[in-house]
Amino acid sequence: MNKPKMIIFDYGHTLLYEPNHNTYNGNSAIFEYIKSNPNNITLEQYDKTVQELFAKVKAEKGANIEVHEHQFLHMVLDYLGIELSVSIPQAEQIIWYGISKGAKMPYVDEMLNFLKEQKIRTAVISNLCFSGEALKERLNRFFPNNKFEFVLASSEYVFTKPNRMMFDIALEKSGLLANEVWYCGDSIAADVVGAYNAGIFPVLYNGKTDEKYDRMKKINDGLEADCEHLYIEDWRELINVIRNITSV
Repeated sequence: MNKPKMIIFDYGHTLLYEPNHNTYNGNSAIFEYIKSNPNNITLEQYDKTVQELFAKVKAEKGANIEVHEHQFLHMVLDYLGIELSVSIPQAEQIIWYGISKGAKMPYVDEMLNFLKEQKIRTAVISNLCFSGEALKERLNRFFPNNKFEFVLASSEYVFTKPNRMMFDIALEKSGLLANEVWYCGDSIAADVVGAYNAGIFPVLYNGKTDEKYDRMKKINDGLEADCEHLYIEDWRELINVIRNITSV
């Protein structure tokens, strides 16, 4: 195992997680910014329509394809005849913040500071309907001194992990060979298999949080990571692994 020149991270339940995640709260938050509502749509009607349209889009879009939140919001607002007092990018931020304010995974600051000291470059790839700019804002808010060289959200690139498109774009941006890069995430299918198929060394991270359900078990139920990878449950384990490599 060679010391990586760059480690790319997933977003959700890897760098940050979203406690008390609730889409109704997000819809409630943006409902306060309605400027024009000629059809007198209630919050309950708005929330129900959002849920129904999201389910319809999810059923139609197919596997490994992302729909951008801006497009989805345009559709919802025009369908209901609603006009907001804020821009679509601002609305996106209000909705996401309403859904969950976010929280850091345990020991993530310690790990990122260690990578900075080791001069190991960092970046982010996330399967996410929210825009890349919204993701950057959230990461910068929690990690104001981060050194992420790029942040890729699937909303901006059509394809989602495990499709290797996102990984190949990341390699192009990094200027590195695949065997010089590691990828850390919590999903066997999207992160471990996706990275491995792109020639990138995968790290499967199962960090514990105060969430009320075992997210790792939920998304990885019935799957096995049957390719070479590193499994960790604590970011301090990653620090120790890299320390052992550098001391050899």
